[in-house]
Amino acid sequence: MKDLPFKLGRNDHFFQKLGEYVGDFFYDIMPEHGYELRDEQIYMAFQLEQAFISKKTIFAEAGVGTGKTIVYLMYAILYARYLRKPAIIACADETLIEQIVKKGGDKEKLEQMFQSPIDVRLAKARENYICVKKLDHLILSTDDEEIHKVYDQIPSFVFQETHSMDSYYRYGDRKEYEWLSDDKWEEIAYDPLQQCSVCDLRHRCGQTLNREYYKAASDLMICSHDFYMEHIWTKESRKREGQLPLLPEASSIIFDEGHLLEFAAQKAFTYRFNSDTLTKVLTGYTEENVREETLFLIEEILLLHDEWFDEIREHSQNVVHSTKMKIERTPSMINIAQRLFQVVEKLLDELVFDVQLFTMDRYYLNMMEEYLDFFLLGIKTFLQESEGIIWVEENRGELSLVIMPRLVDGTLSEEVFSKELPIVFSSATLSKNQDFSYITSSLGINKALSFSVNSPFDYESKMAIDVHILREDQQVLWEELEEALIKNEGKSLILFRAKNEMEDFRKWANNKQWPFSLYFEGDQEISLLVEQFQNEISSVLLSYHLWEGLDIPGESLTQVLIPGLPFPPEDPVFEAKRKATDSPFQDVDLPFMILRLRQGMGRLIRTQNDSGAITVWMKEREYEELYQELNEAMPTSIRLKNES
Repeated sequence: MKDLPFKLGRNDHFFQKLGEYVGDFFYDIMPEHGYELRDEQIYMAFQLEQAFISKKTIFAEAGVGTGKTIVYLMYAILYARYLRKPAIIACADETLIEQIVKKGGDKEKLEQMFQSPIDVRLAKARENYICVKKLDHLILSTDDEEIHKVYDQIPSFVFQETHSMDSYYRYGDRKEYEWLSDDKWEEIAYDPLQQCSVCDLRHRCGQTLNREYYKAASDLMICSHDFYMEHIWTKESRKREGQLPLLPEASSIIFDEGHLLEFAAQKAFTYRFNSDTLTKVLTGYTEENVREETLFLIEEILLLHDEWFDEIREHSQNVVHSTKMKIERTPSMINIAQRLFQVVEKLLDELVFDVQLFTMDRYYLNMMEEYLDFFLLGIKTFLQESEGIIWVEENRGELSLVIMPRLVDGTLSEEVFSKELPIVFSSATLSKNQDFSYITSSLGINKALSFSVNSPFDYESKMAIDVHILREDQQVLWEELEEALIKNEGKSLILFRAKNEMEDFRKWANNKQWPFSLYFEGDQEISLLVEQFQNEISSVLLSYHLWEGLDIPGESLTQVLIPGLPFPPEDPVFEAKRKATDSPFQDVDLPFMILRLRQGMGRLIRTQNDSGAITVWMKEREYEELYQELNEAMPTSIRLKNES
């Protein structure tokens, strides 16, 4: 068959020929190209083969350095070519989906060994593309040179209808505007309020053109867990609206860092209400030719809505190391929500008459109906306390009410894991002592294959794990971080527990003179920051997000600093998990912290030639009470370096 690196005749069995090729691949082809033969890869390969033959789900737990990515990519690509249907690789986060296609990465290695190009395309979430509608509106009211620079780079065909479709090309990817901070990007990027299906620019939109491109992939599409789950959540509604699903059907699915999929599913099924969104939607409609009955209902909804968010603001409180604010559901708040629900239902009924009387623009009809239906579903979940996890977020003074489902196992079981499809969960941390029951039950998976393979690295000789006792004074911690960075001449990754902790350090660090560059997550597009850090040997990368997936081999990273044990925050999501168990610390807090810590430490040693040190700061009580659990879970023994 064309494009397969082995001959497949009409009467040949694919998996028999594939098995023969896999043996040749590891014992002959890889060594011929200068790559090390690893027993772990051979074991993994034949375990994965069973999942592909039987079209089942498999949990592939493999430590750092086992070469697991090469193995699952090889199977996914060859199976995709056999079925003429691409595989989907879903990474933990949008920041990581470019890792596979980076220069010198696994894609290039496989192309050399297959002796043929691999068609890999990135399917990024909608928030990664410019909304030209928002940009066109913003440009009239801003003098910001960086925003104007973006506007000047928008292709001429976007705003000029004289161009033929043949002249359209892809544009608008976040990566193309590396100089923008994340905050500025949000001002011009897609957001859920944008009604793409009725936008007059939708056929010339960068998001649309990029989507058409990645859907044509023949080998691999790479996306994030979040985007894959958004695809699952929206595919039926998109079909009803005459649109194609966000992703095409796949030959197989790989969930890299698969232990994080549950939270991605919860996020995809989440309702988020910004305090200004409903006002914007309804105010835009009042500018149309509106009947008096409709106008009265809109005014009542806006008054109730403002009253509701005033009540929410009054009864919300901040949570340390989290952007999620706790909310107290008061009787008054519930009463207002019930009244809002009733009035919004009446408004939806009135919109039917407005359409029949031709008193409204079709764009506003679609936008209002879609948003009001969404709003009603969210309020319904809010009123059913047992159904959702509720919290509040604040950004630039604006509140957002967020309602997340408690359980997603039923939806995942029906929509993802009931299909006859090879599905691979890959990570170094999927089980507790090779027991996969926690992750299978939380994802609604009844039957699955599984295996565990340890890392081949000699951590005792390659890695040192030091513990420093945290002082009461935060400035002392910052000074100790500074000392560690100076002593190591940069070449460090600092992993913070939350963005606000990183920003606190930034404020302190801005008053210092540093002999190397400090790259803070969020200042530029993330792949550019990672590339700068990797190429500039004596530099420092500071992040609250890159606990997993970051791959920086060599001299650029010889030290990982973790200024505090990464316990989960006391926010509503984890409070709900704690309430669901009789032993919240043992069942929720401790496993999360140890998993996060192991993932963070895994950033240091990426190849046999790497070595370095990890320093973790913790309270004296934490060290005394958790020493045994930490020492057993870490890749090498921990040692105390300072006393209280």
